[in-house]
Amino acid sequence: MTVQFADEERMLIDLVDKFVENELMPLEKAVMEREAAGGEVALLPEEEAPLRAKCKELGLWALDAPEEVGGSNIRTSVMLAIQEKIKSTVTPFIFPPDSPNLHMMIEVATPEQKTKYMEPYARGELRSNIAISEPGAGGDPAQMKTRAIREGDEWVINGRKIWVSGVPKADFLILMAATDPGKGSRGGITAFLMDTNTPGFAIERAIPMIAGARTYELTFDDVRLKDSQVLGTVGQGYAPMQKRLTVRRLEMGAMGVGMAERALKMMCQHTQQRETFGQKLSDRQAIQWWVADAATKIHATRLMVQDAARKQEAGEDIRTEASMIKVYATEMAQETLDNAMQSFGAMGMTRELPFAIMSQRLRLSRIYEGPTEVHRMVIARRTLRKYE
Repeated sequence: MTVQFADEERMLIDLVDKFVENELMPLEKAVMEREAAGGEVALLPEEEAPLRAKCKELGLWALDAPEEVGGSNIRTSVMLAIQEKIKSTVTPFIFPPDSPNLHMMIEVATPEQKTKYMEPYARGELRSNIAISEPGAGGDPAQMKTRAIREGDEWVINGRKIWVSGVPKADFLILMAATDPGKGSRGGITAFLMDTNTPGFAIERAIPMIAGARTYELTFDDVRLKDSQVLGTVGQGYAPMQKRLTVRRLEMGAMGVGMAERALKMMCQHTQQRETFGQKLSDRQAIQWWVADAATKIHATRLMVQDAARKQEAGEDIRTEASMIKVYATEMAQETLDNAMQSFGAMGMTRELPFAIMSQRLRLSRIYEGPTEVHRMVIARRTLRKYE
């Protein structure tokens, strides 16, 4: 069942399409040149500031934030259609704020926390990130060792986090810590809101990743947080964290569709112009099968994403669907990108086309927000339970 968009929703999606074409695509060349020179795939301040101003002007801000904080409260399905558009370019930009952390705060933040953190976050005045993974607890966050011990009306936190992105620009973190290690994910993990200028917090090192990305290793040395900084209920941080991860996994499905659609378009345009041995590449069966498989799998992935969005809007539990989307979309897009690169021959191997960054981003995406193998294990476990 495809999602039907109202006229105003379709107008919004079309507006985003124009924004990507007119504002983001022109920046691709500079982004790719910086990455080719060994730099980070990131916008310079003088590039990002006009984009954020343009977003404000066009109303492309706080799109899925609640109306009471100045947001548009758009549907999940519309937000995912927008994600398709903005992920079709390697220019790294999102419409503020980043949705997953926003939705975690919507779920469990107190009125005071919403005033101090969520509302300015929705307005674009603050930036945030989340610290979950640890050197010994990545794919299985229930094994985290970062410990929060209560002392009076404070929590003393010690530990280490890794693979956290965007930290230097963040004003606050959602910090996950064990408050009752023996209970693990069943009552032993708590979420905290921590300002990045809190004493005892430090960025240990920056870690260069493929696709010109950067993540960070963080240390927490007797970091003291108040009871008022507990996000949600003590010991019950795992469920809202999973809600946050589900939002990101749906976005990754839309990302896969957006990247694959761009690669398919480029492959179709190129192979209809390029001739080898007196015949257009597009007339060769191998190319036609790549095109057919890509078009079919993109359509299937989009339907999966839309179905999950519809179920989420209806309040259904979509954790299994989110895992399926995470696995299928990333692998589908990786296959499509690889075939598109092959169709371009040597040119497809250069850093003058967006394929290299996109392909590496997809390779990264098979690790973060849960490795593919863990998601397959979860899908199998739930399916076996369904038919036991």
